[in-house]
Amino acid sequence: MIERIIAFCLQQRLMVIGATLTIAISGIIAFENLPVQAFPDVQNVFVQVVTQYPGQAPEEVEKLISLPIERVMNGLPHLMNMRSVSIFGLSVVTLTFDDSAEDYFSRQQVLERLHNADIPSDTKPQLGPLSTGVGEILRYVIDAKNLSLVEQRALQDWVIEPKIRTMQGVADVVSYGGGVKEYKVAAKPDRLRNFNISLQQVFDAIAANNNNTGGGYIEHGDEALVVRGIGLLKSAEEIGEIVVNTNDGVPIRIKDVADISVGPQPRTGMVAMNQRDDVVEGIVLLIKGRDAVEVLNGVKQKIAELNDFGLPPGVQIRPIYDRTELVGHTIHTVEHNMLEGAVLILIILMVFLRRFVAALLVTLIIPLSLLFAFILVDLGGISANLISLGAIDFGIIVDSAVVLVEAVMVQVT
Repeated sequence: MIERIIAFCLQQRLMVIGATLTIAISGIIAFENLPVQAFPDVQNVFVQVVTQYPGQAPEEVEKLISLPIERVMNGLPHLMNMRSVSIFGLSVVTLTFDDSAEDYFSRQQVLERLHNADIPSDTKPQLGPLSTGVGEILRYVIDAKNLSLVEQRALQDWVIEPKIRTMQGVADVVSYGGGVKEYKVAAKPDRLRNFNISLQQVFDAIAANNNNTGGGYIEHGDEALVVRGIGLLKSAEEIGEIVVNTNDGVPIRIKDVADISVGPQPRTGMVAMNQRDDVVEGIVLLIKGRDAVEVLNGVKQKIAELNDFGLPPGVQIRPIYDRTELVGHTIHTVEHNMLEGAVLILIILMVFLRRFVAALLVTLIIPLSLLFAFILVDLGGISANLISLGAIDFGIIVDSAVVLVEAVMVQVT
């Protein structure tokens, strides 16, 4: 059998050389397309359903949010297990699927089931980002000594985060620290009692006066004038001027029955760094399966653009953690080990075979085998990382070649 294979290769030399070159070129292309990661992502396919229910205790969150969502998710295709966490004002339901499940199909199935969940109408469940535990690729902080923490957080939420999210491959940008701006209306019970106004009336008045309305259009000659009512609240003073009720024809406004102020939301934690009591931090998450180096380069380019001309004077975005260095170090370590292994094998073969050409032919099997492996890795959707590249065994790769070349040498000599 082996003699027939050897005879065929000798007779069809051009075809064998062409096939070898095809494998080599295809392997190079596959290697260029491989997503590069520092470590392999071995986490199961999972989908998280996150629902905020402000002001509610864990018992109500579990009863009204978590349990109804769990009930409608039962029987999903490929579902392995389901667990939920219910804390003050927040419900997180995590659904784990088996290896045969596909990420986007599973998320679509979860979205379809969510429409049937019997949960309060004022809650909006959302799916967590399509990322995993190894998806954190960049952390940064906002360096702005001339801005308050509330202003820094507003800059992060409304300028920096939307800009970074436009980069292909970014699953989400998570913000921590600072203070989220809010308008606070603190009702005065004695004033409400004097004016015979309930707290619900205050809620309803603010809700009814915080929107813009459209009224169609009015024809005026050859023109059409658009009619619209501007009622969206923009300041604490506008909130205070809202009329709650009337007393003998005299309007009773919000400012007459409540104190209105502007400030940060109540804090449940903080982010500190380098003896700074509080900073605003952003964490960039990578979409599962994407090339971390490629996405990081794009994110850093966006940050450079913002630092140059997209932020107020004196404000800078400063990265504090960058996965690029770890990925580069990992790939460099693998390449270094592979090069050393190839040179060591070449030296050993020259010592035992005593012919440089024979040793070189055997050594050439290593890059050809690696290029063929890259084709299979690319087809299997596996990333290039420390484990997948470091698991290559040079000894096994050259075993057959050594036996074959040594047998040929015996026959020739």
